[in-house]
Amino acid sequence: MTETQPDAAPDTAPALDPFALTGLELMQAIARGDLPPAPIAETLGMTGFGAEAGSVWVELQPEHRHYNPLGTMHGGVLSTLLDTAAACSVHTTLEPGQGYTSLDLTVKFLRPVTTESGTLRTTGQVISRGRRTALAEAQVVDGQGRLVAHATSTCMIFS
Repeated sequence: MTETQPDAAPDTAPALDPFALTGLELMQAIARGDLPPAPIAETLGMTGFGAEAGSVWVELQPEHRHYNPLGTMHGGVLSTLLDTAAACSVHTTLEPGQGYTSLDLTVKFLRPVTTESGTLRTTGQVISRGRRTALAEAQVVDGQGRLVAHATSTCMIFS
């Protein structure tokens, strides 16, 4: 004769529906680990993420895999960090059911980045939010707090 094990206690936490959340709630759920990050974050190795109303930050430790043939971080990696921070800062302003897409990204590279640069921290913030468009900016600073890249982005908002 064998005893049966009682069923495990049911999970009482409701599953998060990303489409029912505001943009800020979604970004904060990702920051807490309640929802997975965007796949690009894993691809590049982004290590930190945080969000508040109108602003997002993301971190990345430069690695050799991020290098271009010149031996510095590829501009596309820096551009992706800037695009992520700027666009996700706009995402924090969305109501449930709203979406957005980037219309442009203007990037300025100010200094080279290598594995010796230390952890990069990219911070984005909304500069202006209208009904149909939003303007955001983002900055990447190195481990010594030096500005290495800057960008502005315009996003189109839609239902």
